[in-house]
Amino acid sequence: MSLLKKSRIYSPWLYHLHCGGCNGCDIEILAALSPRFDVERFGIQLVASPRHADILLITGPMPKQILPMAKRVYEQVPDPKVVVAIGSCACGGGIFYDPENYAILGTPDSLMPIDVYIPGCPPKPEAIINGIVQGILKLSKKS
Repeated sequence: MSLLKKSRIYSPWLYHLHCGGCNGCDIEILAALSPRFDVERFGIQLVASPRHADILLITGPMPKQILPMAKRVYEQVPDPKVVVAIGSCACGGGIFYDPENYAILGTPDSLMPIDVYIPGCPPKPEAIINGIVQGILKLSKKS
């Protein structure tokens, strides 16, 4: 296994794409990164650019206004990439899902392939960490 593949598996970098919603999932992602749960001890870091990320975290439903930006962010994450949908809104539309809603297109899986779903409104930090670990396992299979 090459050094690059090992670094992607043993020290994955995350990029968080917030597509809208109530910010409950965003707060739980930050809680998972806080000293209490401390995912950084496993080498997991949140990065500021999708070009440096290995795993893309998506929260919220998919509004029409965010669609071009979400496509651009997904394309900027280098291959192999793993996409993790966090929360009820990203998994199934949550309270925002309504077929007659003109502003919400639905879930992010209509735009990009989702590898791991983490349900909950909002999910606990332990569930988010478990979903990231599942993403790391899928990333190791893709590499």
